[in-house]
Amino acid sequence: MVLKIKIIGGNMPKVSIIVPVYNVEKYVKKCLDSLVNQTLEDIEIIIVNDGSTDNSKSIVLEYKEKYSAKIKYFEKENGGLSDARNFGIPHATGEYIAFLDSDDYVELDIYEKMYNKAKLENSDMVECDFIWEYTNKKHIDIGIVYDNKKDMLTYGRVVAWNKLIKRTIIEKYKIEFPKGLRYEDVEYFYKMLPYYNKVSFVKEPLIHYIQRESSISKVQNERTKEIFIVLNNVINYYKENDLYEDFKEELEYTYARILLCSSLFRIVKIKDKKVKKILLNKTWISLNEKFPNWKKNKILKTHKSNKNLYMRTVNKFTFRIYSFIFSIVK
Repeated sequence: MVLKIKIIGGNMPKVSIIVPVYNVEKYVKKCLDSLVNQTLEDIEIIIVNDGSTDNSKSIVLEYKEKYSAKIKYFEKENGGLSDARNFGIPHATGEYIAFLDSDDYVELDIYEKMYNKAKLENSDMVECDFIWEYTNKKHIDIGIVYDNKKDMLTYGRVVAWNKLIKRTIIEKYKIEFPKGLRYEDVEYFYKMLPYYNKVSFVKEPLIHYIQRESSISKVQNERTKEIFIVLNNVINYYKENDLYEDFKEELEYTYARILLCSSLFRIVKIKDKKVKKILLNKTWISLNEKFPNWKKNKILKTHKSNKNLYMRTVNKFTFRIYSFIFSIVK
């Protein structure tokens, strides 16, 4: 059920930024400083305290008191990142919606640049590049500019927080983040994708994506298997909404790429050998049951990249070899 909130008086904010907060007392000040000082003044910052048990709440309330015109504050029982984002969406009244994790921060002109691009090109979604920020190094992530939805499904970066999305589209199709699952951005990105008729790009790294070793997403264990649920949710969604045939080639390629690349790299890092073995077997079985002819995929066969070259060499025998090699590579 989507909560409808009417604006009484005043103008619609240009951008609503939804910020889930959970035990980030060391990071949230930097995040909020980067938001309250945006060059785009007509924004609303929707903070959802997802049951924090540290000092996050008191820090956020200080900002709420000081910047009451910009900040909306809500708190709820802990339900995870997806649940907090979903909670915040109905409270957004901006023309566009952005998501930002509270341990990251942004450049002060990010939303001005992205909003101006959206208005200039009448965009349904705008995305920007970002910076992977480690303790002692940084890496700029430069995305591919795609021309159509099929290329977006094939090459798109699935993260939610480098995008500005038209609120009316989110409300119309009622796509939510999957509650209680890892890889929530994967499901949200692919479910929203068919409804973007115009996508634009700001080719600058405007978000600082902080890499915390203590982050739950960094720990590989039995929960790593949730990628299978997320991918199946996507496939089922496309089938149920008569989208599957239009995107079958791209979905097959993406399913194979995720399982044989990013997911496999995570699984081999699981310390519990029994769990690791089970998930490795599940990877190979799931791929070949869901898409038995994946090796004949046109994208895999014709698009030149090191990733595709590797995937073309994968078979039942080499899969085991690669699994071992990846497990010993740091």
